[in-house]
Amino acid sequence: MEQEITLWHWLLWFLKVIVLALIVGIPFLVAVVLVSQGIYNRFIKRIEKRLEERYKKGFTLIEVLVVLIILGLIAALIVPRITGRVDEARIEATKIQMRAIKDALEQYKLDNGMYPTTEQGLKALVEKPTVPPEPPRWKGYLDKVPKDGWGRDFIYISPGVNKPYELKSVGPDGQEGTEDDIDVWSL
Repeated sequence: MEQEITLWHWLLWFLKVIVLALIVGIPFLVAVVLVSQGIYNRFIKRIEKRLEERYKKGFTLIEVLVVLIILGLIAALIVPRITGRVDEARIEATKIQMRAIKDALEQYKLDNGMYPTTEQGLKALVEKPTVPPEPPRWKGYLDKVPKDGWGRDFIYISPGVNKPYELKSVGPDGQEGTEDDIDVWSL
């Protein structure tokens, strides 16, 4: 029975401590929160004021130089990658245009039994040629005569040497007969 009374006393004492803590603690916690909130607000206002004073004057030379260095590093890393991709994209676009022209030339031959002559040119795929030999069953094969990836006209010769026609682009350097020329038969 002594143990039960002792246990009961301990339980009663524990409940008194909790009630006392709630009575004293909650107002104390509220006071701490309110005071700390006020201190925090004053601290933030001081920081904001200092920042406003500092940046009303403008940027310092060091800050401007740091930004320029960062931009320079970014440009040094990105620009070489982009420029290489542009040339690759132009070459690929030229090849795609040449395949489209080749398909249109093959359709022209199927319809008319011949390829357009050099004099008629690739314009014969867009407009019915008036230069002989006129095609008997001409249809529109392209909406417009495409240009290569650098905005230049394709070179078209018909008949070609050992081929029914020659279709090529002078490539990135713009000079005919160099290594970077793109030929329809080497695609």
